[in-house]
Amino acid sequence: MQTIILYSTHDGQTKKIADYLSKYLEGEIKVASITDANIILNQADRIIIGASIRYGHFDKKLYQFIENHTALLQSKFSYFYGVNLTARKAGKDTPETNVYVRKFLERINWKPTMSAVFAGALLYPRYKWFDRIMIQLIMKITGGETDTTQEIEFTNWNQVVYFANQINKIK
Repeated sequence: MQTIILYSTHDGQTKKIADYLSKYLEGEIKVASITDANIILNQADRIIIGASIRYGHFDKKLYQFIENHTALLQSKFSYFYGVNLTARKAGKDTPETNVYVRKFLERINWKPTMSAVFAGALLYPRYKWFDRIMIQLIMKITGGETDTTQEIEFTNWNQVVYFANQINKIK
């Protein structure tokens, strides 16, 4: 079984999750950016797409990709995972309870075989000045970490393994 994991990331956490997920999936796995022009989707038995939120939105290229490939995605086992900091909170970490992923799935025509939500990472020291200040403000409003010297990874890696195991069960 051949699986392609595509990712759309701002700071690298979604790619990190894609790489980790690939270690737990059965078969031949390829991990690539959603913007990689060399992707050959027709050869894949399964397609997994992971994408992160920045300032409340997924990247427009994600929407374009899905719109261009909806028929193909619908014809295969296809999966989606969203990555955002809201998912760090209990009760905000499922496709049904995470506002970003829920709205995204309602907005697109593609209906993934299964979806998941993972908490991302807060990487203050790596952010540009503007992003650091804006994310710090958002964290203050939402009761999150505001110390800009900190890097905090909220991703629950056991949830990523669970998602992989669920995918492996579908044949």
